[in-house]
Amino acid sequence: MISLQIKNIKQFMNQFLAGDAFDSFLLEHASISTYNTFTIAGRENRAFYTSEEWEDGETRPYEFTQWKKIRPVCFDLIKGKRTPAAFHFVLHLIPEYTASLLEKDDTAVMPDQVKAFVLNIKYDGAALTLITGTAFHTFLMDRTPDAVWDRAVRQFLNKKQIEYDEI
Repeated sequence: MISLQIKNIKQFMNQFLAGDAFDSFLLEHASISTYNTFTIAGRENRAFYTSEEWEDGETRPYEFTQWKKIRPVCFDLIKGKRTPAAFHFVLHLIPEYTASLLEKDDTAVMPDQVKAFVLNIKYDGAALTLITGTAFHTFLMDRTPDAVWDRAVRQFLNKKQIEYDEI
């Protein structure tokens, strides 16, 4: 687990909300505080779908909503002349990317042992921080997936030219 403070918040937010840089993620949870506090539970709602849609992997391929689908809603809640008081997003890397990261690093941990590579994005009114995390289906002694994910997040930010300080 690492904690990274973003140097240029405006540039990060532009890529996060207006661009497709984070479209390889799923939204688990969002809390956005502006004139109200808005909370979004990212878990797909079974009651909304027909039985056929619920079982269809193309209509609903993941447990959580894809960031690219919910991003416009979050953008509408945040945009405006005033900066939000705070926000917190919990994102999961899409499972296919989890498997490819582990395979690329040639780790002994199997993709089905990792529940999620998690990215917490927190803004407190002054600073924007990213915190990585790894969720497992069961206890593992091997912490290699944590290191793989931390390295991947740094590489991702560097590739997107998002400057940060490790804190």
